[in-house]
Amino acid sequence: MALSRLRGPVKEISNSHAPSFLRARFLSSSFSSSRSLSRPPCVQNSLVGGHGSPLRPASLFMLTGVQNNSLKLKLWVGGIKHFSSTDSSHTVLQMPAMSPTMSQGNIAKWRKKEGDRIEVGDVLCEIETDKATLELESLEEGFLAKILVPDGSKDVPVGQPIAITVEDQDDIQNIPATVAGGSEIKEETINQNVKNENNVQEKSSIKTSASALPPHNLVGMPALSPTMNQGNIAKWLKKEGDKINVGDVICEIETDKATLEFECLEEGYLAKILAPEGSKDVAVGQPIAITVEDPADIETVNNSVSSGSEIKEAKPTHHDDGNEAKAQKTGVARISPSAKLLITEYGLDSSSLKASGSHGTLLKGDVLAAIKSGKGSSSKEKTLPSPQKASPTVSTDSRSHIKQSDSFEDLPNSQIRKVIARRLLESKQNTPHLYLSSDVILDPLLSLRKELKEKHDVKVSVNDIVIKAVAVALRNVPEANAYWNAEKGEVILCDSVDISIAVATEKGLMTPIVRNADQKTLSSISLEIKELAEKARAGKLSPNEFQGGTFSISNLGMFPVDQFCAIINPPQAGILAVGRGNKVVEVVIGSDGVERPAVVTKMNLTLSADHRVFDGKVGGAFLSALGSNFSDVRRLLL
Repeated sequence: MALSRLRGPVKEISNSHAPSFLRARFLSSSFSSSRSLSRPPCVQNSLVGGHGSPLRPASLFMLTGVQNNSLKLKLWVGGIKHFSSTDSSHTVLQMPAMSPTMSQGNIAKWRKKEGDRIEVGDVLCEIETDKATLELESLEEGFLAKILVPDGSKDVPVGQPIAITVEDQDDIQNIPATVAGGSEIKEETINQNVKNENNVQEKSSIKTSASALPPHNLVGMPALSPTMNQGNIAKWLKKEGDKINVGDVICEIETDKATLEFECLEEGYLAKILAPEGSKDVAVGQPIAITVEDPADIETVNNSVSSGSEIKEAKPTHHDDGNEAKAQKTGVARISPSAKLLITEYGLDSSSLKASGSHGTLLKGDVLAAIKSGKGSSSKEKTLPSPQKASPTVSTDSRSHIKQSDSFEDLPNSQIRKVIARRLLESKQNTPHLYLSSDVILDPLLSLRKELKEKHDVKVSVNDIVIKAVAVALRNVPEANAYWNAEKGEVILCDSVDISIAVATEKGLMTPIVRNADQKTLSSISLEIKELAEKARAGKLSPNEFQGGTFSISNLGMFPVDQFCAIINPPQAGILAVGRGNKVVEVVIGSDGVERPAVVTKMNLTLSADHRVFDGKVGGAFLSALGSNFSDVRRLLL
């Protein structure tokens, strides 16, 4: 094997790193496009001190949610606490992700100055996001030691340090001098953080004694797409102890875009499976397996991992007992603002509640747990008159009866359907949809289809001819064959006409692409559509067969659907919804110029367009060109 035999340190195999030890092969795909993908910033879970000492997360600032407060919102934000043998303990406050779409924010105003004392509930600063202006409140006492991002700072990325707090005022002057460097300490902290996270993952998965471990490789969950931050282990194709040859498929991984086969590019043996078959939402980078070069090392690694996991499980149990004993002795030391409101509303006794926050802080979740357990109802019953004591029992019985009647079943969602749901929501929220509808006469198309079948033995479907008609219309109106570039803030015209066709499968909606559809014949389009549809239903579409389309078509003509509005598939700017054909009576001008009633077949077409790309003129020109293609359908044969 090409891997060096090292004793102790493990090598993490990941798709996002330079060494390409594993290769992914697509099995299925989803309703997505690579240009619309963006990976949200990750929240840092642990850091390292100025002298390389390991740090542990602290809950001085806790992410508990958003509350509506008149015109502003309040948020409690997560921080990272540093401990070092030489430096004072301090907490780095980072720019939080306050909404699902937030990637950066502005520091509107600092309410506290450097050196100021921070009380529980004090507002530290105001942050402008893409949704609202929010206030950052503290749940702990301390002092604001250093402001890293001053007032008026714009576009501060999520996760960037914005301030440092300490518990003791004397520790302000002991903050390391490197903090003043700003960007330097940030880069250093991130690099150290990556090393620390790797160490934590290794310690949680294997035995910490390096001398007792044979040479081995730690296989982590790779980032197989730009938006992937977790995946599911669909199936392990290798068992523990099996030999792995170059090109062997180890397992199948279900990501947010497709189901992939995980191939190995090195020889070895599968020593231990850390993430069993069926594991859901496995984070990127989390270890999923361990491989070794020598089969004699399999048993050693297997035993080491088992003992390591037992130690990991035993420690938190002991820690929890210590917290419970401490809480029973000391009681509640501090109460968060939201917890105070609930205690007042439900008439609870704060001394009888258990605090789960740091330093004995009673949090909102602690009060809610007490209310659910019945403490809130018992205190309210004491204030009610005695004749009404029986009424709560009756209401409780009725509630239980209602709950029993409201039976339901949870249907697990695949990664593909999850990403489809997220993309559809993002499209409706972020894309201004413009809807234009028109009816076309379908009889010339049906006559051409019948003629091709009878005279030339060429079988094409109505959908094949619709694809050709749409492609030719896009070629004639190039302004409609475009997309919106959010970074540049301008419309980008596409060079080719690539039509995405919506295909329903068991795993979700797939969109295979007919490339250069305006240049292909009806028969070639028909053959290509059949092949792509079969691949989509079998889950064997390759990335180039479903990524990069310029326009989409969704056809429900085979169902009793007369008209519907489709949702745009970003970054595309348009999708055409095709309904069924209906026979209607309409006035038709004959060859002699006389108007007569006649039965014609009409079909509704509804265009959903990005209003940033399509205005009324462009949309009208496209539908006009499309209608001409249906009325003179033989031009499509040219």
